[in-house]
Formats: sequence, C-alpha cells, structure tokens
Amino acid sequence: MRRGVAVFGATGSIGRSTLAVLREHPDQFRLEVISAHANLERLNEILRVHQPRHVVITQSDQWKASQSLRAAFPAVVFHAGMEALNDLAAMPEVEIVVASIVGAAGLRSTLAAVRAGKQVLLANKEALVMAGTLVMAEAARTGAIILPVDSEHNAIFQCLPHAYRTGQTIPGLHQLILTCSGGPFRTLETQALQHVTPEMACQHPNWSMGAKISVDSATLMNKGLELIEACHLFAVAHTQIDVVVHPQSVVHSMVEFQDGSVLAQLGSADMRIPIAFSLGYPARLSIDAPRIQWQDLRTLEFESPRHEDFPAIELARASYAEGDDRPLVLNAANEIAVAAFLSGQIRFPEIMAITLECLNRLPRQPISVVDEMIVRDAEVRGLAKQLVEISVCS
Repeated sequence: MRRGVAVFGATGSIGRSTLAVLREHPDQFRLEVISAHANLERLNEILRVHQPRHVVITQSDQWKASQSLRAAFPAVVFHAGMEALNDLAAMPEVEIVVASIVGAAGLRSTLAAVRAGKQVLLANKEALVMAGTLVMAEAARTGAIILPVDSEHNAIFQCLPHAYRTGQTIPGLHQLILTCSGGPFRTLETQALQHVTPEMACQHPNWSMGAKISVDSATLMNKGLELIEACHLFAVAHTQIDVVVHPQSVVHSMVEFQDGSVLAQLGSADMRIPIAFSLGYPARLSIDAPRIQWQDLRTLEFESPRHEDFPAIELARASYAEGDDRPLVLNAANEIAVAAFLSGQIRFPEIMAITLECLNRLPRQPISVVDEMIVRDAEVRGLAKQLVEISVCS
C-alpha cells in the first residue's frame, strides 16, 4: 500500500526536492497534504502535477488571492492558516510528515506531527533549537520516528547501527564531526566582509538553497544551529561535536568511535539523497541523482573554521551550554538580523553583532511549554528589530 505524505513548506527548496522524489515513486507514496505560504504560482504548478488532497495556505492575506486557484481545483480541500497544519498532521491518512517550514514558524506543526506519532522528516532545525528537549521527549512518548533531513545529520544517522533511533545514546561514540562547506566567503579577507551584498551571500558554492538558509551558511550560523540540533537528535554533549570545514561538500559528516574508527557518509551535493533515504526508511529508494565521479575527485580538503571572522558556531555552542532560553534567543535574533540584511538595512557583520547583543541584553529564562516559547520568541524579535532600527539610524 502507498504511504500518505504531508509536505509542510512544499514551495520551498526542501519541499520541491521532496516532491521530485515522490514523483519518481508514485507506486509507493501518495501526496495527502501540502502547505504553501505566499508563492501561489509555484503552488499552482504543484497542484497540476501532484494533485494532493489537502492544501493549506498559511499566510492569511494570500487566502483571497488564491480564490481563482481554489476554483480551478474543486477536488482539492483548501484550508487557511497555520493552525490547520496541526489537525492535518494528525490525520490517519498521513503516515509521513515532511517538516520543512523555515524558522520558528514551523515549530507548532512539527510538534503536532511528533505528538501524533508520525514518521517525521525533520528539515526545520529551528524546532529542535527552540524546543529540542520537548520535541524529543514527545517523540519518545508517542513512538514518533524523527529522521533528520539536513544532509549533515542524515549522514550521521546513516553511519550509525541499523537499530539506532534518534534520541538514543550512541554506543561506543567518541565524537560526531559535522562538516561545513565554509560558505561563499570562506577565503574572503576580514575587511571585505563589511562590503558583501545579499546577492553575494546567496551564491552558495555547492548547494541550491533558499535565501535565509544561504545567509546562515555564509555566516556559519547554519552550522551553529546544526550543532544544537545534533545534541538533541543524537543525545550527545556539545563537547562531543566537532566542526570542520570541507569545501568540496562530498563528505557530509562523520562519526568517530572510541576505538579510533571513523565512519563517513559521502554523496553528491543533492538534497534529494537524504530526502529519499528518509522517505524510504528503513529501505532505500532508487533515485536519479548525480553519482560521485571518483576518478575526478582528486582531493578531500579539511580545515578549521575561522571563528574570529565567523563567530556563529561558538556562539551557538555557548548558547546550548548555557541552556534555558538561550538557543531560542539565538535563533529568533538571528532570523530578524538575517531578514534585515537581506532587505539591505544592515551590513553582513551586523547579523552576528545584533544576535550577540540580544543574548547579552535579555536575561536567561527557563521555558518548558510552547506558549512560553512563542511569547519569548516575540520578545526577542521585538528587541532585535529595535537594534536593527538603531543600526540603520547610526
């Protein structure tokens, strides 16, 4: 029987890659639910090709604009608003939920899928950064299977014993090694970072991604958030995670065991590979992805990150170590600062400066339930926006 799939964030880069894999395997999967935020043109294409049963328009002011689209597909049930995702995630027809809504906006729907005991393909790292302890505890309670879609965490998962489930400790582990491309500014001189543009930051050397995650890759904040995510997914201390820069993006991450053995997962820089692994789990799907041309692969380079110029990784590590709301503050402040950079309000180095200032100004608070997290998230965003305005005026 075909397995029912919900793709939250279907018009984004992860959503599009997921739909591409589903299209290769129509005999194994049926698309039950998709969500779209504002890109109605792309949604129209998805509806024509994939014919899902339910569609959620998450941005309220797009509901009226979608009227003609709704009329064109009378067999599809349309829903308005983010809250609809929570109910649809729990539908018995849905077995697999792809959580790929970017940022804090994806927390509630991800948690709803976990609480419904689904197989959750986690591409929304912010859900674990904000509420990792809660999400993993709920997965243990309901039996939900959380499979990481990020190429680095997916690589680690593939290197672990077949019986391993996320949230468990790893027998015989010495450390996890997250690889990092270094982003588009890996070799750029320090002074030149003051003058980089959003267009430059979005030109990732190896991966095709959305604007926000591309900027996070350029600042290395993406790797910092991944470090926090890995702590929750694999039940490890932050001291057991190392980050190395690997410009080729061929080795997607590694696991080093106590006897000195290191296992690595290699593959082309194509997100369909970790998505296909997670969709087919525990089996493997065949997909038409590029293969590594070994005869052309002359070297594999590794180096340390430039922490002085790119402090995001160590800032994330310190936030996780401090605990309570610190990772949430880090994430929310960074989201606002990245948006301000993309809109041309602040310079590239100010992204980290504003994020650090929010961490310094806001006292640490314990948070344990989603409502508290949402309130705190709003407070942080308010402060970050004030700091952006001060920066613009100065």
